[in-house]
Amino acid sequence: QIEVVESGGGSVQAGGSLRLSCTTSGFGFHNYGMGWFRQAPGKEREWVSSIIGTNPTYVDSVKGRFTISRDNSKAQVYLQMDNLKIEDTAVYYCAAYLPRWVFGRGTQVTVSS
Repeated sequence: QIEVVESGGGSVQAGGSLRLSCTTSGFGFHNYGMGWFRQAPGKEREWVSSIIGTNPTYVDSVKGRFTISRDNSKAQVYLQMDNLKIEDTAVYYCAAYLPRWVFGRGTQVTVSS
């Protein structure tokens, strides 16, 4: 059974940092790309970042502020979010590309002024 479970969300003031973690099981983690998506209130879910092997990619709005990484030995992927902005407020979802995206249930990130 494939499982994708996010943790690390919370509330932070603008300019602060949070680190999201994603723990997975049920598939060969090191063989697959992983990603983070987010959905803000009233908006569609958007792709934020992916990592395939050791190669990260980012949506333009988070470049230079967010860093994705993975630990294949732990089957985990992380999203370090620095210099958070109010517009980063959203539910953040971890996803595994298997090869369709398989999502976790999400974790709330709230950035306030």
